[in-house]
Amino acid sequence: MTDKINITIDGKEISVEKDTYLLKAIEKLGIHIPTLCNHKDLTPDGSCRLCMCEIELPNGKKKLVTSCNYPVREPIKVQTHSDKVNSHRKVLAEMFLGRWPNVEIVQGIAKECGVAESRFASELTDTNPNACILCGRCVRACKEFPLEQILDFAGRGIKRHLTMPFGGVDEHCIECRSCEYVCPTGAIKITEDRNHPYDATMIRDAGMKINAEMATLDDKENRMRQVGTANIVDVMDQYDLLPCHNYKFGSLPDAKKIYSNVFRDNFLTQGACDGCWLGCSMACAKTADGFLLRTGPYKGQRVTVDGPEYETAAGCANMGCFVPEFVLEFNFYCDTYGIDTISMVTTTAFVMECFENGIITTEDTGGLEMNFGNTEAVLELLHQAARGEGFGVEVGQGIRWLKEKWIKELGADPKFLNDIGMEVKGLEYSEYVTKESLAQQGGYAMAIKGPQHDEAWLIFMDMVNNQLPTFEDKAEGLHYFPMWRTWFGLQGLCKLPWNDIVPADNYLEDEPAKIPDHVRDYCKFFEGMTGIHVTPDDVVKQSERVYNLQRVMSYMFGRGTRKDDMPPYRSMGPVTVEEYESRAERYDTQLRKLIGVNPDGKTVEEKVKILREYREKQYKTLLDVVYKRKGWTRDGVPTIDHLKELGIALPEIVEIVKDAQE
Repeated sequence: MTDKINITIDGKEISVEKDTYLLKAIEKLGIHIPTLCNHKDLTPDGSCRLCMCEIELPNGKKKLVTSCNYPVREPIKVQTHSDKVNSHRKVLAEMFLGRWPNVEIVQGIAKECGVAESRFASELTDTNPNACILCGRCVRACKEFPLEQILDFAGRGIKRHLTMPFGGVDEHCIECRSCEYVCPTGAIKITEDRNHPYDATMIRDAGMKINAEMATLDDKENRMRQVGTANIVDVMDQYDLLPCHNYKFGSLPDAKKIYSNVFRDNFLTQGACDGCWLGCSMACAKTADGFLLRTGPYKGQRVTVDGPEYETAAGCANMGCFVPEFVLEFNFYCDTYGIDTISMVTTTAFVMECFENGIITTEDTGGLEMNFGNTEAVLELLHQAARGEGFGVEVGQGIRWLKEKWIKELGADPKFLNDIGMEVKGLEYSEYVTKESLAQQGGYAMAIKGPQHDEAWLIFMDMVNNQLPTFEDKAEGLHYFPMWRTWFGLQGLCKLPWNDIVPADNYLEDEPAKIPDHVRDYCKFFEGMTGIHVTPDDVVKQSERVYNLQRVMSYMFGRGTRKDDMPPYRSMGPVTVEEYESRAERYDTQLRKLIGVNPDGKTVEEKVKILREYREKQYKTLLDVVYKRKGWTRDGVPTIDHLKELGIALPEIVEIVKDAQE
């Protein structure tokens, strides 16, 4: 529970969280005090001294403090406009006015403090109405938004001035416009618009707003700037959602060995921006420098590893490989070979379970002991796949190919292989356990391009936050979110700022996951670039045209109907006795409360069967509701009427789907 502290400000009592900056508490009460250096999106600096207040400590001692960077840690009494404070501010305002008499913000503060003219005019007086007032906002913005340090102060006293390194233009400046955004006087103007947007200022303001949220909230929420997407390993493990041993489990004690802090403390290069999108303050791409490789063609060399990302680390958990050095080596070679990490880890995890169940042996693997956790075997398999040799060639064909081969040649049980082979439409699952999230089961299996969480990642909304309680709510999520994800790809925009960082006051009560301000910001990006005004509904409609065209193409290629949207059962629930028993209390409770079946006296096999019948029925109902919401037939094919509504009912498109209409 967060500590609360009661303080008194100008005779008004207020309760604030411990370490809240005093200025925030003052503003919360609607009390205004002047500031120059302070900016809501930047770390407070206290350099202008105008926000000074008089506080009385519990021991009765009084003192002046800068309220913007004074953390509240004990009960205090605060005077924001005492005689001592007003006198202090008046002298400061007169000094600012003497040096920068024509700057609008300085004039406003002088007037507020009762200063009409200044005694401090001198040879330093700058009459430029857009003069730099040395507030330092731009310096902090450069450091805190894009994580650069291009701007800084040089000189002391009256010679203090703003500059770039070595007094010239720094070639590392990425023209992100963070400095221009926070400048209170207009002293900084970015004139270079390389892409010739319709309204560069609109783009800047929308972008800087999101950048600021990431810079100020990320440490509390996702820690992308510290460890990148690997932070999700910790979260997924704690919520029983981290895939372990081919998705059998959602958590294992060994998972802590590859938590993000392990990489942060021992491998990752810290304190540097990344090269994903210039100017992005999320800075989620991380690297491990000087990593010594133990295997493969670069054995013995020190390299830079671009990662790990969540999918790589979680995929290693899926293979039971909880060794951080292995995670980085596997990461490096997948990148170097150009092998998709997700497909490789999910296929390998499937191979491992088949090996441990005796479906395949070392005769089939070329001597490789493919047990869960065998890091040496996994790396050898990866190198074989890259060289086009041995068992690696077969694994490189993917799960669907392996299932067909082993059923045909080894007489493997088709039902078991199809239950545990985590692929849909021939593509492997990404790294989340979906057993307890019906919406995410649909998000994976109904995804047109295969089971990518990128198309509809709804686990937390559905399972953790219970924001999608009804089938209709789930269907709306499975309509709305894929549309936005599709749109990001169409525009070349990153999806992470959309809903990975969320200000506490930025939810809609009736639609808590849509984060309205962020949706509007993306609309502003589009308008600022193209000059075309769009609403959120317009954006969804843009994507619907592409999304439905993709579905038509999937149907044309034989993978766009209901049967293709059915997931492997492990995506829905426990396949084996071992799986059920790992969560026996949870599943027994569901049998009682959801199905009305008393589990007492029943074998685990019987309970697995009952639960399966229920969950498969639930999923089929979800398909019906989602298809209706998307404007598709009961078999999952876009209706001609819906194609007409979207304006894409071209004759050649109608020809493809006409035989599938009800």
